[in-house]
Amino acid sequence: MHTVGVVVTVTAIIANAVIAVADLAGARFVLANAAEVGVPRSWLPLLGTLKAAGAAGLVLALLGASLIGVAAATGLVLFFIGALAAHVRAGVYRNIAIPGAFLALAAACLGILLTQ
Repeated sequence: MHTVGVVVTVTAIIANAVIAVADLAGARFVLANAAEVGVPRSWLPLLGTLKAAGAAGLVLALLGASLIGVAAATGLVLFFIGALAAHVRAGVYRNIAIPGAFLALAAACLGILLTQ
């Protein structure tokens, strides 16, 4: 993987790991955002676990397991498409750039992994 690919992938790993911890810890901003877009609080542990699994899969991609990385990046792309859909469905646009940025990172990782 070239330097840009490593930088993008490491950025995606860190971003998803941080937000996964926030989800699992029930951070105040996570609870507020989930309530605003209509995501039940009971879903947060699962959502945090999915983000953590995506980050772990991207770590494995850096270590040479590119198929696992493709699966992880694909999962994150689908996850954040769902997050954007939740924002649109709820009419919450003031912070839609956040899941959009996560989607862009996941899509970039997927593109990088698919072109290796």
